[in-house]
Amino acid sequence: MQLHISPSLRHVTVLPSKGLREFIKVKIGSRRLPYRMIFYSLLLFTFLLRFVFVLTAVDSIDDGNKCSTIGCLGKRLRPNILGRSKKSTVPDMIYQILEEPVNQDNNVQGGNEIPQTLEDFLAEMRESSSDAKIFAIKLRAMITLLEQRTRTAKIQEYLYRHVASSSIPKPLHCLALKLANEHTTNSNARLQLPSPELVPGLVENSLYHFILASDNVLAASVVASSLIRNALHPEKVVLHIITDKKTYSPMQAWFSLHSLTPAIIEVKALHHFDWLAKGKIPVLEAMEKDQKVRSKFRGGSSAIVANNTEKPYVIAAKLQALSPKYNSLMNHIRIHLPELFPSLNKVVFLDDDIVIQSDLSPLWDIDMEGKVNGAVETCKGEDKFVMSKRFKSYLNFSHPLIANNFDPNECAWAYGMNIFDLEAWRNSNITQTYYHWIEENLKSDLSLWQLGTLPPGLIAFHGHVHVIDHFWHMLGLGYQENTNKEDAENAAVIHYNGRAKPWLDIAFPHLKPLWAKYIDFSDKFIKSCHIRAS
Repeated sequence: MQLHISPSLRHVTVLPSKGLREFIKVKIGSRRLPYRMIFYSLLLFTFLLRFVFVLTAVDSIDDGNKCSTIGCLGKRLRPNILGRSKKSTVPDMIYQILEEPVNQDNNVQGGNEIPQTLEDFLAEMRESSSDAKIFAIKLRAMITLLEQRTRTAKIQEYLYRHVASSSIPKPLHCLALKLANEHTTNSNARLQLPSPELVPGLVENSLYHFILASDNVLAASVVASSLIRNALHPEKVVLHIITDKKTYSPMQAWFSLHSLTPAIIEVKALHHFDWLAKGKIPVLEAMEKDQKVRSKFRGGSSAIVANNTEKPYVIAAKLQALSPKYNSLMNHIRIHLPELFPSLNKVVFLDDDIVIQSDLSPLWDIDMEGKVNGAVETCKGEDKFVMSKRFKSYLNFSHPLIANNFDPNECAWAYGMNIFDLEAWRNSNITQTYYHWIEENLKSDLSLWQLGTLPPGLIAFHGHVHVIDHFWHMLGLGYQENTNKEDAENAAVIHYNGRAKPWLDIAFPHLKPLWAKYIDFSDKFIKSCHIRAS
């Protein structure tokens, strides 16, 4: 027999022959295939078949808890060799134990017997030669214990920050006292602000009017200094400072003794406004009712911290809601800007925890398109923690009154640096809407929202907001430590919203210099009260 293969390898011809020797003379063209090559090819093919068979057999014989060397190798190679998908080698029993509901008690039972570290856990497992079930039970207990300790530590951190942010630091209290004393003993600290010749500028709409409401002298000085120092035309800047009765003397003394000419500075206390001194004031009534409801409904910080089911960040938000800032008239007064400044058409409202790093006069060139409030949206941006706030972040959509009137995914916006078209505001029902929802929240035992004046502001200005570029207002410097300093330096206005205010010891060290650079630490009042940059 003879085997003939065509040069193109497409035709194979078998011819009879006289002997076995002719059988192995295979021809391809004019060349002969060596006997040795055929032998080695058959040997290699046989070995590969045996290897694949051994891997498959061993993998089938090994049980789920043991893994021999060849078996493990087979499990690693078999999916690639046979084209099969890789399956989990973790026994289902371990998943079942780890997925059991966690006990909500304060302490894990048998806490002293639970390994405290990963090293202790591994040592115990090696010594006891435990099976998979004991392994999973111990692992689950250790993770649960560590999670509880982490949660407790996080809540304690939030509680300490709440206490620190709610109190008045000794240096700030010292500064207010010294300035109040200066106001009574030094006639230069009681100068009329502004001087008589500059009073007409207070109602001149061709100038840039800024409004700052604050009872913090040091914070107000930074806002004023940063605003005027970075203004291209400081002679066109008018800053209206509103404060309360107790802070009026220190505030007037500071700005009388620290001139910011050529800008116009006005300092007024709330009791100086005729409109606020007449009849019943809605904002005052709302604050009184709010405080009464809170005193009955809230259990204070101890009750909030004692909650074992809520996540730490929820507890942090509730603690922040107890801050005196949210019961301060300074925080509510912005809703009455059209009545407080009846002669002005357009203003920029500033919080006292901001720093201005750029000229803000271009804000007056923004076309508001008939809207009342020019603000930065807080649902878009690279920083997902700060710039991820929508209506559902502030309003309680489990309440039908909220769910039936608003969209939970609608983008929120920021207070702190806002352009207000007071003419358009006077032609709207924004203020009435604000108080209507304040009343609804009081009737609902404060269940519509929990935090401050922004939630009712979101409702009152709904449909009246004109979005401005994020460059004008950067948020989060008071509650996010990983804020990039370089990014903050490139923003027009930076906002230390949150508990870590720049005048507190809990301020973030790398962000505080952006605020402190506008304080003259050689000033006699600053030095005598031991106010330092860090």
